[in-house]
Amino acid sequence: MKKYLSWIIPIVVGVGIWFTPVPDGLKPQAWHLFAIFAGTILGFILQPLPIGALSIISIVVAGLTNTLKINEGLSGFSNAAIWLIVAAFLFSRGFIKTGLGKRIAYSLIKAVGSSSLKLSYALVLSDLILSPATPSNTARAGGVIFPITKSLASAFGSEPGSTARKIGAYLIQVIYQGNTITSAMFMTSMAGNTLVASLIAESFGMEMTWGMWAMAAIVPGIVALIVMPFILYKVYPPELKDTRDIQKMIGKELADLGPMSYGEKVMLGVFILSLILWATGQFTHINATVVALLGVSILLVTKVLEWKDVTEEKGGWDTLIWMGTMMALASFLTKLGFIPWFAKIVGAQVAGTSWFVAFLILVLVYTYSHYLFASLTVHISAMYVVFVAVAISAGAPPYLAMLALAFFSNLCMSLTHYAAGPSPVCFNAGYVPQNTWWRLGFMASVINLVIWLGIGSVWWKVLGLW
Repeated sequence: MKKYLSWIIPIVVGVGIWFTPVPDGLKPQAWHLFAIFAGTILGFILQPLPIGALSIISIVVAGLTNTLKINEGLSGFSNAAIWLIVAAFLFSRGFIKTGLGKRIAYSLIKAVGSSSLKLSYALVLSDLILSPATPSNTARAGGVIFPITKSLASAFGSEPGSTARKIGAYLIQVIYQGNTITSAMFMTSMAGNTLVASLIAESFGMEMTWGMWAMAAIVPGIVALIVMPFILYKVYPPELKDTRDIQKMIGKELADLGPMSYGEKVMLGVFILSLILWATGQFTHINATVVALLGVSILLVTKVLEWKDVTEEKGGWDTLIWMGTMMALASFLTKLGFIPWFAKIVGAQVAGTSWFVAFLILVLVYTYSHYLFASLTVHISAMYVVFVAVAISAGAPPYLAMLALAFFSNLCMSLTHYAAGPSPVCFNAGYVPQNTWWRLGFMASVINLVIWLGIGSVWWKVLGLW
């Protein structure tokens, strides 16, 4: 019965929305696309088929019903962020194949690996150090932190499946939720943040400097980075907690590895080169995806990776299918006017309330509307200016509205496995089931709301920003 319901529920909901009268101010095409999107998301949750297969079906339905032309339905596959994700998977394969990932993991375990909690903080700290200089959070999480984390899990004998909860599932969630926080902490830690600063200047005539952003984010950000790994440790604990015995064993294993091999040296060189180019992208204007594919090209030319390694990277290509689909559907929800219509509806609902209530409602709706998006930048483009404008018109202090919505333009990515570039990289590692991912993501969003709106707003008051 459960098998049949997993098919029936998405179909019934999708068809039900489709044949519901189109709301005023919305084109039928936009409403029908929302019906397909809603049915697809429910399919992802209930999983009558793998999500890649469901993604293909949703494109076919959009094409057959003429809701989207086939080239529009497939447009998400040309998105540069998708290929950055694929490259991140190939980087991870290179780390594992050469043994460099194992060497780094062993070194990290030897240094701070007396407990799984300490390891989680070491990974989060690594992300924080890299974040001001790495505008691509996908490159940072997928190309740098994820391969190391995967290697750490493997070093402890934790693989997707029966041993996932040993330590791998916990570490994957930590690095993902940690990346969510670090993405919000600096104007240069996520590409969309510079767009926010530009929109503030163009739409409101106010300046948001790098220093102002960093100063406003530093206190709630540090608190969140301290709290999040600990809470995950309590609600989603690893089976391995005290790892001192393994730490001692790892010391011997590290010595047995001997000197670095040719493959490790090349992989390390590519890793450092990619990191430098990602970090300097704002000056060189070299796209993060170009950097990642350059790294993959070097690995192929030097024979560190073979072409069969590329074709056999199931996780990367699976991600390409379903993430490309989500990019296309979410993008056209905006282009066809559904998202702007939704934003206006919210604005109308908060009219006449106190500025504080209106501000709180707007932050909540802005955050949780990210269930409709597969890109942070698209979310910002579609809704940021509208929501800030509504908040200010309701009486909210301008900088309070601009800062809170800027930070939650990143923090909303905690929610789903398709929320942003790092999401599918970490999810498709296979350690955390989808329902668990969504449950932990919602919990993380509540924690971030409490910290950033509670401690954060007090801190911003101290700074004189409102």
